[in-house]
Amino acid sequence: MVEFSRYYIEFLRTFFSNIWLFLTRLWEAFSNLLFHDVVGYFEYLINSSNKFNLLDWIAEVVVLIINLAFITFVVLRGIQLLRKYIRFTRREIEKDSLLEEISMLNAKTAELVDEKNKILALKVGVGGVGAYQPEGETEFGTTDSQKKKAALPSRFTKLISVDDEYKTKITSIIMEPEDMINLPELVNRFIDFSASQLHLYYAEKEIRAFFAGMATSKILILQGISGTGKTSLPYAMGKFFKRDAAIISVQPSWRDRAEMIGYLNEFTKRFNETDFLKALYESTYREDINIIILDEMNLARIEYYFAEFLSIMEMPNVNEWKIDIVPDLWENDPKNFKDGKILVPQNLWFVGTANRDDSTFTITDKVYDRAITIEMNYRAEYIDAPYTEAVDISYDYMEHLFQEGIKANPMDSKLMDKIIKVDYFITKTFKITFGNRIMKQLKDFVPAYVACGGRDLEAIDYFLAMKVLRKFETLNLSFLQQEVAQLITLFNKLFGKDTFSISIGYLTELLKTI
Repeated sequence: MVEFSRYYIEFLRTFFSNIWLFLTRLWEAFSNLLFHDVVGYFEYLINSSNKFNLLDWIAEVVVLIINLAFITFVVLRGIQLLRKYIRFTRREIEKDSLLEEISMLNAKTAELVDEKNKILALKVGVGGVGAYQPEGETEFGTTDSQKKKAALPSRFTKLISVDDEYKTKITSIIMEPEDMINLPELVNRFIDFSASQLHLYYAEKEIRAFFAGMATSKILILQGISGTGKTSLPYAMGKFFKRDAAIISVQPSWRDRAEMIGYLNEFTKRFNETDFLKALYESTYREDINIIILDEMNLARIEYYFAEFLSIMEMPNVNEWKIDIVPDLWENDPKNFKDGKILVPQNLWFVGTANRDDSTFTITDKVYDRAITIEMNYRAEYIDAPYTEAVDISYDYMEHLFQEGIKANPMDSKLMDKIIKVDYFITKTFKITFGNRIMKQLKDFVPAYVACGGRDLEAIDYFLAMKVLRKFETLNLSFLQQEVAQLITLFNKLFGKDTFSISIGYLTELLKTI
């Protein structure tokens, strides 16, 4: 036993001394590489440089730059790989935690269902089939009317199917590092995506205006002549965000909200659900960007069928954006109903397309003032774009981009003074004013447009033409030609000659129609 002990102690001493020797030599080599031998490097260079000619010095400088660039690349690449690994590990941990939480919730749901079944079984066993209950009320305080309603099939077939679909579906958006891009990159990536995958081509100005409009209002109107890609643009946006847009064809017969949302049939006690209602309800489950397209929205009067949405989305408290569906709530009604109402989610945008011809109604100021209008009268030219993938972007990330862009590019005070002068002139001369709503939208649209890579004057020109000068169509311009010419002169004086090309072009076209 003594000999073995001596052997084992000697073995451990040798083993650990070798480990220590390995570590010390490793540290010595590392220190020699980066610290001790650095002086030797320079001494050797100095001794050798005595015999250098001009070409030798050029070669030395080039090789030194290449070596420094290589070392910098290796260090930066190592840092990137380390950060990517940390992000991946954190995301996997969060995913595992989320799945574990879902499993726990499912287990608790099963326990509650079992408990409910036991209570019902106990009720039947104690009371019996013919047991006495107070008139109009069951043993557990439920009225006969409520009990009958619970026994009936649900009034909402389509919406209950949505509940069933999302019962076990994970809707959280896990963004990849390559999708965490800024607004200018988002604009360019969408243009390349639509060109390479959908063969749809759009100009940068249009896409900047679209994203700036999303940052400003939940309602966008794409108007212009037929065949310029008005419906295709929000459709492509849905594909780009990996969430297909719901296309709702507006009918000329729509006279009220029941045509769009549906209505409760009092005879059958079933709700006539529409595709619009289903798309609206489904968006309450999701965390990505949702778009509902109201195709040819001015085939009927918008302020008739869309009036409730126009009103509630003016409320500053988004928790009050509730649409009445049914007067009372049944036990087997859709899960996301609150007192018979649906809360319009913030991740939903309504995009309407509008042709301007004799077959459509005029869009009123009530609609225009609440929406952001984008004029599309020309098809963009062909773009030879590289193949580009769609993006996984959550609503929260998109809203963060919008708010950061607005905060980082506030309206210049000098520009605001010039806009106020324009407002004063238009109000005094044409009896048309901006209004608080339009001024608020201006302060969001222009910074968002600049954040998307555009210029502030370009955004102001576009906004004034679409939101203010559009109202000139109701004026009798044959008696106001001189005043219009004065307004064009004011634009050139305040903002630079021909800077406001959209506004001046719009006014010029109006004068031609006289």
